[in-house]
Amino acid sequence: MKSSGERVVALLPMRGGSERVRNKNLRLLAGRPLYTYMLDTLLDLDFCQDVFVDTDSDEIEAAVRATYPGVHVYRRPAFLGSGDTPMTDVISNFLANFSFDRVLQVHSTSPFLTSSSLNSAYQALRSDPKSDSVFSVSLLQARLWTEHLTPINHDPAILERTQDLAPILLENSGFYLFNSDVIQATRNRIGNSPKAFCIDALEALDIDTEDDFQLAQLVATGLNSRNTPHDHGA
Repeated sequence: MKSSGERVVALLPMRGGSERVRNKNLRLLAGRPLYTYMLDTLLDLDFCQDVFVDTDSDEIEAAVRATYPGVHVYRRPAFLGSGDTPMTDVISNFLANFSFDRVLQVHSTSPFLTSSSLNSAYQALRSDPKSDSVFSVSLLQARLWTEHLTPINHDPAILERTQDLAPILLENSGFYLFNSDVIQATRNRIGNSPKAFCIDALEALDIDTEDDFQLAQLVATGLNSRNTPHDHGA
């Protein structure tokens, strides 16, 4: 981890309870606890001086301290431990106790997000003094409809090729990188002058349901197999 000349912190919130994917933060993904994928990525960044895990869980705190002694653990107050708690409240509470220029907030449920993308997003934000935040998006070029079957971005009477449709950006919650005063000013991780940073489908994979976890399991197992040297003999 290198210094960028300003105080930038990476924040990984991990609540102890999980409603749809039981104990997901500590659950094994291809033989490794899910949270380790993101912490390894954060520790490989060029621009963060510190990495914090924000949690209300004794079990998560013990696991992080035992495996990542260089990562800071911040204990979230119990009243912020509900699944209904807005993430902005969690971040605001964290920033009330520390002072940083910028914050990178990520989720353990995006195990395939890369340090390369995060480094590039930081450079994009820092290179534009007018921007106060950058967040990850997926680019969609597909025929979209409302639940009432009203076309959103196309005319059904004109069958355009999907690659010719105007792109639509989907906020995928992969990461949010913002100036520290953004949360206080807007009560949002996306500021008044944001940038969007497109990541590919693999990096955008978010584990929100049991089906998502099984898909991530297949992907992680495949990636591990591809990256493991094979002994072909003499």
